[in-house]
Amino acid sequence: MTRAVQVVDAGRPEEVLEALRAALAGAGPAVVPRAEGAAGAAWPSETDRVAQNVAVVIETSGSTGVPKRVALSTDALLASAAASAGAMGGQGQWLLALPAHYVAGVQVLVRSLAAETEPVMYGGGHFDPSRFAAVATGMVHDLRFTSLVPVQLARLVEAAEGGSAEVARALRRFDGILVGGQALTPVLRERAEALGARILSTYGSSETAGGCVYDGVPIGSTVVRETDGVLEISGPTLAEGYVGDRGRTAAAFHEDGGLRWYRTGDLGRVEGGRVTVLGRADNVIISGGEKVLLDAVEAVVRGIEGFGGAVVVAAEDAQWGQVPVVVVGGEPAAGNGERGTSGALARVREAVADRLGRAAAPARILEVESIPRLSSGKPDRRRLADAVGRSGGSDGGVPGTHTGSGA
Repeated sequence: MTRAVQVVDAGRPEEVLEALRAALAGAGPAVVPRAEGAAGAAWPSETDRVAQNVAVVIETSGSTGVPKRVALSTDALLASAAASAGAMGGQGQWLLALPAHYVAGVQVLVRSLAAETEPVMYGGGHFDPSRFAAVATGMVHDLRFTSLVPVQLARLVEAAEGGSAEVARALRRFDGILVGGQALTPVLRERAEALGARILSTYGSSETAGGCVYDGVPIGSTVVRETDGVLEISGPTLAEGYVGDRGRTAAAFHEDGGLRWYRTGDLGRVEGGRVTVLGRADNVIISGGEKVLLDAVEAVVRGIEGFGGAVVVAAEDAQWGQVPVVVVGGEPAAGNGERGTSGALARVREAVADRLGRAAAPARILEVESIPRLSSGKPDRRRLADAVGRSGGSDGGVPGTHTGSGA
């Protein structure tokens, strides 16, 4: 049996909520929350259908730019909501501060429906800490939760540290704040917790119905293993696959030992039941003959004051083959300092070299007007790499200090 598909404007989260209510109850079509102006307007047509058990289709361009349509069943969505409630101490009321076309935004609404509570909507527009604090005052349930990405948490922390008592109270008001989508730096987490915020870092993707690992521990009946250095996930929250793409589905999902597994494409390890994510397997370069994991470089850079939103991408280099380059957005941020100066570059290089070795030290810093983002909210690394390529070669490499096995 099959099911019709309905596109719902993600800019109207109340409508997404009602469409999800019907879809989860089996009384309405599968929901495709779509941001205005997003690609994919030709799909679905009136004749396109999905499997009967599919309740939501999440669209994401992914890091390669090739569109994906992730089919999530009712069972997967509700299993994720139940696992989250178990990990967070119960069901409660949620504040939706993420776009409703993100899987994390959809899950805020699904958790609300599962808990039979009314979600509070932040609404559209630029994320503003004062507005977030005002919206949070409308939460009335004994247990209150929200889901954020690191840049949102950083803005709240900066406002609270800057003297906003209202934002500080809002941070303390939540019984749990999920932070995912990108790696949460230890420094930002410590700052948030010093203000009284209760933080849970999450790991997951659209293919796992959102976060399925909280603070390094798989939630519910999720199982995570490491195979040849790459993380694989099994459990009831896995997607059915990709709509209209059997080849990609077969490449990402497979059966082993009587279980269905999702190949995440993330490097990591599992030790004593705790999951450590090291970065994307396709985000590795060879610099001076040495392997450099750009996600690891980025994690170190983001721990430096003024670089919390930095992105690290690869650039071609005549001498070293490839080198890491730090890209920062020109948006105002606390403690930016002189990010584009030679002194800032030296500070960044020293911090990275101390942690990861000299081959990983970034060659230069490029400042752009703003960080371009994918529909998922993650940085568009392809566009940033293009910008780095157009900006010229390695001009800040501090001659004589970048050494590798081929030097």
